Amino acid sequence: MTEPRTTADIDLIQRLLPHRYPFLLVDKVVDIDGIQSAKGIKCVTMNEPHFQGHFPGNPIMPGVTIIEAMAQTTAVMVGTSLNLEDKNMQIYFMAIDNCKFRRMVRPGDVLEMNVELVRGKPGGKVWKFKGKATVDGELAAEADFTAMMDMPKDAA
Repeated sequence: MTEPRTTADIDLIQRLLPHRYPFLLVDKVVDIDGIQSAKGIKCVTMNEPHFQGHFPGNPIMPGVTIIEAMAQTTAVMVGTSLNLEDKNMQIYFMAIDNCKFRRMVRPGDVLEMNVELVRGKPGGKVWKFKGKATVDGELAAEADFTAMMDMPKDAA
């Protein structure tokens, strides 16, 4: 029996998620505790395409991309825990609730997405998560979100 993975580097993330540049919004995931919790890391850089228009001369990461980064972190957490690499898992938002933005995220920031499972189980389609995104320990955004995990037939 192999030890459960507690981290996912960019190579593993790309084997789990269908997202690619410019919409792959998590660089690594650490502290993976099964399907219960994980921390995603996103190094925010000026060369990301949304900064050209959001906003010229005052680059701020769009809030929706912060929420998407949290969702991608949960997908990596679940996919890693259920050994879904190379299985073409698809994930779709169903709801975003209690979403609040508290701090601007700018190029040069390291965004940390702490996510936890609220409801969901292997083999289930509908999963609910809670996420908080921080920069230097300061809350940038938080949200509860529900996703449909379209798992491969042979998963879980």
